[in-house]
Amino acid sequence: MTTQTAPPQAATPRARTRRARTSQTRDRLAREDPGTLRDWFRRMTLVRRFEERAAQGYTQAKIGGYCHLNLGEEATVVGLLAGMRPTDYLFTNYREHGYAIAKGIDPSRVMAELYGRTTGTSKGWGGSMHLFDAEARLLGGYGIVGGQVPLATGAALAVDYRDGDDVVVCQMGDGTTNIGAFHESLNIAALWNLPIVFVVVNNFLGMGTTVERSSAEPELYKRAAAYRMHGERVDGTDVVAVHEAAHRLVERAREKGGPALLEAVSSRLKGHSLVDPARYRSADDTAAARENDPIARFRADLIAAGVLDEDGAAELEAAAQADADAAVAFADASPHPDVATLFDHTYATPVSGEGRRLPADPVF
Repeated sequence: MTTQTAPPQAATPRARTRRARTSQTRDRLAREDPGTLRDWFRRMTLVRRFEERAAQGYTQAKIGGYCHLNLGEEATVVGLLAGMRPTDYLFTNYREHGYAIAKGIDPSRVMAELYGRTTGTSKGWGGSMHLFDAEARLLGGYGIVGGQVPLATGAALAVDYRDGDDVVVCQMGDGTTNIGAFHESLNIAALWNLPIVFVVVNNFLGMGTTVERSSAEPELYKRAAAYRMHGERVDGTDVVAVHEAAHRLVERAREKGGPALLEAVSSRLKGHSLVDPARYRSADDTAAARENDPIARFRADLIAAGVLDEDGAAELEAAAQADADAAVAFADASPHPDVATLFDHTYATPVSGEGRRLPADPVF
């Protein structure tokens, strides 16, 4: 008598990312300089501590508007920027605090911008969702979902037109892959062979809708195939893996090898924004995200590999906390913008007839 069993179901993208790391992790660590690994750990920890202090400032009403944090995505943030040259351009969505810090912008200036102070990156007028620093080549922070994608593609066209050797990296969330501008931009980038790498941070939730319920193809990197573009997926909780993938694709684009789509899979630890209680997430999903905390895992990996010991890790963590605290102190001590300067940076150059009337001013 033959016993028949049902064929095993294919693992979902979410399930595959929860598998235990293999010896590949140890192999990757062995390929990197120990000092570099310690620096990445410190940077990841700084982003975490900065975001925790930002959350505190928001609840204290020191930060206005919306506030979206990189909690849980630190490995993707640091690994991605480590794979770029300082002169490469970066466009991001509104979850960009960590990217600004990893791009080399002083955390104090970033926090001051969140606080709306004149010492911020945009003199306090941009806020949490619109960080910008031309010198660091961070060209936004965009509040419109996907708003950065066509602009980043245009920047890549400008680089190509000028025959430069810089690369544009365009970061976005998984929800962005469902809007028209995403597909139009990938099509143009592939047609014209532009030096750009599109990076999708797939945290499985486009706000409150799971990627499996919003995308017929939940493995988002495969969308590149529609445009004959190179696409690949990486474990976004592994900073070394992200660095290797990002560096390879960025250099490939630099050498005219074509644009690429990189999907970094990384669960976020909190809701969509600070005011989101994330009731749409199951207890199991939340527990799995905490279990895969990239900082805790990287810390354990470094200690196991002999790159760090407990005292060394604690020292780096204390330094990161001190930097985050110093950023808050700097922001607190910085002045607010004068209301009279409200229209000073509306246009890059003077505009004839520009309206500068405040709400309480007379019409004539």
